[in-house]
Amino acid sequence: MGHEIIHPEGWAAAKGYANGVMTPDGHLFVGGQIGWTADQVFESHDFIGQMEQALRNILAVVEAAGGGPEHITRLTWFVTDKREYLARQKEVGAAYRRVLGRNFPAMTMVIVAGLVEDEALLEIEATAAIPR
Repeated sequence: MGHEIIHPEGWAAAKGYANGVMTPDGHLFVGGQIGWTADQVFESHDFIGQMEQALRNILAVVEAAGGGPEHITRLTWFVTDKREYLARQKEVGAAYRRVLGRNFPAMTMVIVAGLVEDEALLEIEATAAIPR
């Protein structure tokens, strides 16, 4: 049995990548999610708005694979503006808890010069372990 591609229902087609790949043993690898909607439209040009949308996108992929926030084991954040992230820590925490609750996986943050989508202020990838 091979890997299963995970694509939330109603999302625009992923071109040249997968939003999620599930292994037979329940490991889910979620590709980098940015702050656009299922239709690939940026509704927010604000860091917190994009962060919350990116986390909602991650959760949608995890849920499409049969999991929930408690199954997320790792988040890797790619952020274009370190100062804004640091200055808005309280808002970051509140937005995070709104989407993922009090589930705190292993996390890494990397400051990057830019992302493929020019409007994106951050990108977050995830790993989850979903019981089979």
